[in-house]
Amino acid sequence: MSTKDSSALRARLDRARTAAGAAGVDALLIAPGSDLWYLLGGSGHSFERLTCLVLPAGEGPAVLVVPRLEAPGYDAIPFDELGVELATWVDGEDPYALVAGRLGRPARLAVADVMPALHVLGLRAAVPSAEQTLAGPVLRELRMRKDDLEIEALRRAGAAIDRVHARMAEWLRAGRTEAAIAADITAAIVEEGHVRADFVIVGSGPNGASPHHTVSERVVESGDVVVIDIGGPVAEGYNSDSTRTYSIGTPRDTDVAQTYAVLQEAQRAAVDSVRPGVRAEDVDAVARKVIAEAGFGPNFIHRTGHGIGLDVHEDPYIVSGNRIAVEPGMAFSVEPGIYLPGRWGARIEDIVVVTPDGVESLNNQPHELVMLPG
Repeated sequence: MSTKDSSALRARLDRARTAAGAAGVDALLIAPGSDLWYLLGGSGHSFERLTCLVLPAGEGPAVLVVPRLEAPGYDAIPFDELGVELATWVDGEDPYALVAGRLGRPARLAVADVMPALHVLGLRAAVPSAEQTLAGPVLRELRMRKDDLEIEALRRAGAAIDRVHARMAEWLRAGRTEAAIAADITAAIVEEGHVRADFVIVGSGPNGASPHHTVSERVVESGDVVVIDIGGPVAEGYNSDSTRTYSIGTPRDTDVAQTYAVLQEAQRAAVDSVRPGVRAEDVDAVARKVIAEAGFGPNFIHRTGHGIGLDVHEDPYIVSGNRIAVEPGMAFSVEPGIYLPGRWGARIEDIVVVTPDGVESLNNQPHELVMLPG
C-alpha cells in the first residue's frame, strides 16, 4: 500500500484501537506478518530480534519497536501521517523492557497470533502482571470486511491468476513431469503480475485425488485429468487463489464427463447462493447437497471455501458449523471438489466478494473441463 493511502491505514489503526478497547484489551502487540501489513502497509520479518507494534486501546501513543539494523526496511511507511513513532534498539539493549516502558500498567495484552514464543515469553517476563491473550480475534473482525482498496487489489490478483490459467496449454501436455510444468507455471505467475508464486499444485491422474498434492516427478500422460491450483500475492500484498481442472486429450476414465458436470453444478449453485445475510455454513451446504445427491458425498473431503486477503487462508471459513452471516466486503473462495482415490480428482475454485445485493466473482476463466491436446 502506498503512502497516498495513509488515510486508509490511519482509519484501520483507529478501528483496531476501538476494537481492542471493546474486547477489554489494553494494547495490541503486533509482530511482523499480515496483521502488521494490514495496520501499517508494510511488514518485515521476525527473527531472534524483537520487532513489535505497540498499539494501545484508546488514545495512547503507538510505537513500532524495531532493531536499528532492520529499520531501513520500514522506510516506506508514513509514520508521521499514521501517528506512529519509530523506536529502535541495538544489540545489547533489552527490547522487551522498551516495550514494557511504553505500556504503563496494563491488565490485559493481546499478542499477535504469529508472534514467536521467544518473544511472547520475553514480553510476559517484562510485563508479568498482564494477562496475555491473542490479537487474532480482535483483528479478524476488521480484516474480514475488506475496504475498497483491498477489494481492488484482490481484483488485480484475480485477473493476474486468470491470465496464467489462460496460458496453460503452453506448459501442460503429455510427456512432461508435474515438476517441470510447475516450474513454468511459477515463472508465469510472476510474469503476469504477482510478486511471487506462493503455491503451485499440479495433480495429474491419481495425484489429482489428493487435494493438497503439490508436484512430483510423475510424467503426465494422454488421458490424464489434471488439477491445477495456483496463487500468490500482488504488490499490495493481497493474494490470488484459483483452481481449474484440465484433461490431456479425451479422459481415459469414462465417468469423467458426468462426474465433472456434478462438480460444475455444485460450484455454480454455491456461488449463486452468496448474498448478504446468508450464513457461511449454508453456502457450504449448497455445494455439499449437490455432490451428495449425486452419490459423491464421501468424495468431497474438505470445506467449500476460505477467506482470502493478506493471507491465502483467513476468515471467514465456508464450512459446516460456521454460522457467521456473510457481509458486503467479505472475500472467500468457493471450491468444491470430487476426489476418487487411485484414479483422478477435480476441483473448481473462484474467489468471490460479497456485494450489497449479491456476489462478484474475481475469477472468470471457463469452468468447463478444459481439454488440451493429448
